Amino acid sequence: MTAAGSSTSGTSSEVIVALQGVDKWFGELHVLRGIDLSVRRGEVVVVIGPSGSGKSTLCRTINRLETIDRGSIVLEGQPLPQEGKALARLRADVGMVFQSFNLFAHKTVLENVTLGPIKVRGKSRAEAEEQARTLLDRVGVGEQAQKYPAQLSGGQQQRVAIARALAMDPALMLFDEPTSALDPEMIKEVLDVMVDLARGGMTMIVVTHEMGFARTAADRVVFMADGAIVEENSPEEFFADPRSERARDFLSKVLSH
Repeated sequence: MTAAGSSTSGTSSEVIVALQGVDKWFGELHVLRGIDLSVRRGEVVVVIGPSGSGKSTLCRTINRLETIDRGSIVLEGQPLPQEGKALARLRADVGMVFQSFNLFAHKTVLENVTLGPIKVRGKSRAEAEEQARTLLDRVGVGEQAQKYPAQLSGGQQQRVAIARALAMDPALMLFDEPTSALDPEMIKEVLDVMVDLARGGMTMIVVTHEMGFARTAADRVVFMADGAIVEENSPEEFFADPRSERARDFLSKVLSH
């Protein structure tokens, strides 16, 4: 049974995040065009498409790392806050894993994972460390807890970054091309962790070029091109019979390698 099959049963009708009519410009460049997208609790949505199609920008608008110029974004029933403490609270509820690992170089792995729960969630150091060690074991780097990021491989650093995001008990996890900076042999170890999260019912939006992950872990594939959502469907339907010429052309290029 695929992760998609097992996690679909865990989805509910509760919408975690909803984007409606979202537009974004960078100067003259219209990078997001009328985006409508809703993600339910427990759903894994994989966003794919050619480079420059707006995938990463879409991901970054959801926790307001990028502002939008038109439309609305609602997270857990609340409009996205503009700034201040409300925005900080929202970001605590949305975990994000980037292409670059963004770990604090001067802190150990354990300190990286406990910082947010202590500073933002108000957990005691003992409680945060116990949780951090559990999460580090879960992503397969428990024995690296006292090392510094520079002492780890790229794949290990990215798994620490995932553990750090999970330590905040997020309602939603955003992954912005989490394997694109990794050597090929390290990609699988990170994808395995992500598949495990998907099977565990974590609500996830994943921007990726990894078509195998999209096939096995997604409940829904969203295909973007030129700043717009061109089509969305189940992985089975999308990969077997894409409806748009744009998607067919994209798949013929990425699946032939």
